[in-house]
Amino acid sequence: MLRATFAGAVVLGIGGGLAGCTTPAKPGAAAASTDNIKRGGSLRVGVSGGSAKDTLDAHRGGFNPDTARAMQLYDRLMRFTPDFMLEPELAESFEPNSRADEWTVRLRKGVTFHDGAPLTADDVIFTIKRILDPKDPKVGASGISYLDVAKMQKVDDLTIKLPLTVRNVGFAEQFAQYFMGVVPVGYDPAKPVGTGPFKFKSFTPGQQSVFTRNDNYWRDNEPYVDEVVIIDFPDDTARVNALLGGQVDAIANLPQNQIAAVQGNPALAVLNAPTGAWLAFTMRVDAAPFDDVRVRQAMRLLTNRQDVITQALNGQATLGNDLYGRYDAAYASDLAQREQDIDQAKSLLKQAGRSDLQAELVTAPSFQGMVEGAGVLAQNATEAGVDLKIRKVDGGTLYGDNWLKWPLAADYWVSRSYLSQAALSSLPSSPWNETHWNDPTYIKLVQEAQGQPDDDKRTELLQAAQKIEYDQGGYIIPAFTNQTDAYVAKLAGFEKSKTGTALNNFTLRSVGFVA
Repeated sequence: MLRATFAGAVVLGIGGGLAGCTTPAKPGAAAASTDNIKRGGSLRVGVSGGSAKDTLDAHRGGFNPDTARAMQLYDRLMRFTPDFMLEPELAESFEPNSRADEWTVRLRKGVTFHDGAPLTADDVIFTIKRILDPKDPKVGASGISYLDVAKMQKVDDLTIKLPLTVRNVGFAEQFAQYFMGVVPVGYDPAKPVGTGPFKFKSFTPGQQSVFTRNDNYWRDNEPYVDEVVIIDFPDDTARVNALLGGQVDAIANLPQNQIAAVQGNPALAVLNAPTGAWLAFTMRVDAAPFDDVRVRQAMRLLTNRQDVITQALNGQATLGNDLYGRYDAAYASDLAQREQDIDQAKSLLKQAGRSDLQAELVTAPSFQGMVEGAGVLAQNATEAGVDLKIRKVDGGTLYGDNWLKWPLAADYWVSRSYLSQAALSSLPSSPWNETHWNDPTYIKLVQEAQGQPDDDKRTELLQAAQKIEYDQGGYIIPAFTNQTDAYVAKLAGFEKSKTGTALNNFTLRSVGFVA
């Protein structure tokens, strides 16, 4: 997860135009249901996954527990609302010039770090340089590698100019990612300091993290609780039992086959929201047998997407079509819905000399449907004479040293715009190019799209790129999953969110116990 590369001008964009990032934002208001929230208490949250590789570093996290911790300790320049709209967070505004090759960031006044120091332009510049350190590039480096670090300019204590080496109409979106937290000059991840709603108290990798209320947080009235305890549960059953047994107050990623059971308990509540998060099966396009496009096409055609939704996701999903970026304005919804076609799959395998295809499918219980969906795919495969052997491992193994090497594996991603996701997973310089996708025409279209300010022209470019990936790519994307979480009914402040990250993007600052 930490293999962020620094080569090339990785592109990033968002489906809308330039205006979305320019309006100054007021501090976020609490949801209406928070009127009855009392202050105080310890909020215990169970999250899926966790290992000895867990981190507090603002710029290195890659797993659910890392995200949960980062969202308590750090704020970002930008954020996604529950409706998946981009808005300023620590930035008061984030504005491009007419060519979108220079952006001006104006910081919110009166924000302080946990140690009392004020947030200034120097901290933002330090943060960006830390992420882009060529000797130690962090996760977010791939998304902003076209930023001209040498020409960054501090205009005044609250204003920074960020020049780019390429035009990018969606540059601001990268600064909303969970691994882009703003940190102070001299930041030490062993003693983490941020501007977030909670301060660091203790951390045991793979087990538990404790954070205490930031009394000087810049948002009015938040946070509500005195303490947040984040507990790692690698096993779904243990996590659900912890909620049922009162050991935790909320859990991320409620198994969808447990929704009815939790809903039947009056002491508990379910948070269930459609999202742009997607379940995926990844085929390496440069490794046999998936280096043959006919085999990849056959694998997509033998997949029964509705079976995956019904059997693996308990119906809590929207049909996928082997493309990501569901909420992007340029999403290629006009492409024909791919359906199971066993005869055509067999024909393609025969043409490729792979009628007796055998392969190992590696999966882990890291997200809803990853294990169950692999079982459905294996069952579908038998109809075409394909033998898929399921290898179930833990999350630490799936995303360990062999991640990005598996010829065939299960994975999941949260909601992103098309270009933002492409920057992370579909370009040669992407840090997480798990399919090893590297199509020259596709790359050219994506690069043109990221600098195109006209919405219609950018959509045309992106839909052409999506058609190539739809025809030849290495992803099987059967479904966009609902995000299902659960919590005790005496809590208020959780909102349904399209972001695809648990518990409304782990926005625990707005959550508290009802009086």
